[in-house]
Amino acid sequence: MDSQQRYDVVIIGGGVSGLSAALVLGRARRTVAVIDTGKPRNAPADAAYGFITRDGTAPDHLVALARRDLDPYGVTFFDGTAEDAREDGEGWSVAISGGTSVEGRHIVVATGLRDVLPEVPGAREAWGRGLLQCPYCHGWEVRDQALGVLGSTPTSLHQALLVRQWSDDVTFFPHDLAPLSEDDERRLRTRGIRIMEGHVQGLVLGPIGDGTPRPLRGVQLDDGPLVPCSAVFCEPGSDAGLPLLDALGCDMRDDGCVVTDDIGRTSVERVWAVGNAADPAAQLVPAAGDAYRVAVAINALLVEEECQACLDSEEAISEGV
Repeated sequence: MDSQQRYDVVIIGGGVSGLSAALVLGRARRTVAVIDTGKPRNAPADAAYGFITRDGTAPDHLVALARRDLDPYGVTFFDGTAEDAREDGEGWSVAISGGTSVEGRHIVVATGLRDVLPEVPGAREAWGRGLLQCPYCHGWEVRDQALGVLGSTPTSLHQALLVRQWSDDVTFFPHDLAPLSEDDERRLRTRGIRIMEGHVQGLVLGPIGDGTPRPLRGVQLDDGPLVPCSAVFCEPGSDAGLPLLDALGCDMRDDGCVVTDDIGRTSVERVWAVGNAADPAAQLVPAAGDAYRVAVAINALLVEEECQACLDSEEAISEGV
């Protein structure tokens, strides 16, 4: 295969949003290349939930199904990391790890985010299993169990109020957010949520007392007993900052995501962003829908460009150029 083939669109990231954009563009008979490392953001989770018709599907299987959908449409896949990009006059040239490069008229950034976990021992080991972020994604699986919420960001208070929807046994650990205001304490207590003061020393992993295998036993405070929890929710930080984005020169938001307009265009001509790269809160369904909308916008712009090129060519011929 010619590594210098020019594609209509190069999509960087082969998760749900990137593959959704590839599907729409492939069906529109566009030439599409997808560059992917094979390491989706939700890889630590045993299953992905809330995706209609695919509820409870393992993340890697979900991607495999999506790739299979693309088989009829001639989408080309490149395994590796997009390491650099430069304008080449008519689009972009993207350098891929291993020495390959591809050229595209437009780029879609679908790289997702890197979750920045709180600096608590055990957090990385439990992430995606005992330590969770989204109750809409995983709340049903831990319903009616002893749940904790770690005070990691200012939005953690709302998260605790939300988690209470799935269990009447919820403990809020203010951790770095202490001390709470009287109003915040009242809101938590009226919702039936316990408040456990003190700094969290770590998440304790391993089976619970009855021998049931679980990745999390509970939360250890620096001055107190182990607080048993089947799962702990937290709001991690996020970061889409990649060397590639520096090379592209996209404007970035304070939350680590790429700045886009209402149809997914970034601050850089012919560069678009979809899914978690542009919105840290986008779950699977909205990420796929967002990518669909962006793909339609890209195809419409390509049609306009091609139409204008035909008109310019026709005028040049008529003028004898």
